[in-house]
Amino acid sequence: MAELATIARPYADALFKAQATDLAGTAAWLDTLAAVADNAQLQQFADSPKVTDEQVFQLISEVVQSRDGVVLPEAGKNFLRLVIENGRLSALPVVAQQYRALMNAQGGTADAVVYSAFPIDASALADLSTTLEKRFARKLNVGVELDATLIGGIRVVVGDEVLDTSVKARLEQMKSALTA
Repeated sequence: MAELATIARPYADALFKAQATDLAGTAAWLDTLAAVADNAQLQQFADSPKVTDEQVFQLISEVVQSRDGVVLPEAGKNFLRLVIENGRLSALPVVAQQYRALMNAQGGTADAVVYSAFPIDASALADLSTTLEKRFARKLNVGVELDATLIGGIRVVVGDEVLDTSVKARLEQMKSALTA
């Protein structure tokens, strides 16, 4: 994965600098491109020697528009063409992650993913967000993903920091304590 991160960094930096006037808008279409480019069948299609760069560009543009109704701005089209021509389509998801990290660093925020065994309602999520912001000492963009394997509780990932209060984690701790 370090190789993709190394490949993606210059693309993320350049896009961040070039799109400084519309960071949020760029993040939206970049996230959409990354989600589409993460498809294994699309990558296999793009890697075929029988397929031209223009065919790959047209396919991705059509998928993006039909999937989310997003029409790529001119900067997005140019960026996509550049990535395809350089054979870096597989790096797009990592480019999007690094772009988001640059955007967060500029705004003094961080992305947080809360894994929960059960859905969290809006008011509980707001309370949890406030508590997590105090715990991690920064403003957080909180997203929730369901993970039934946790059994109960939550697992929070902020960058490389993890706060795991799930039942699964506690059971693992008890297991290791009993077998030690």
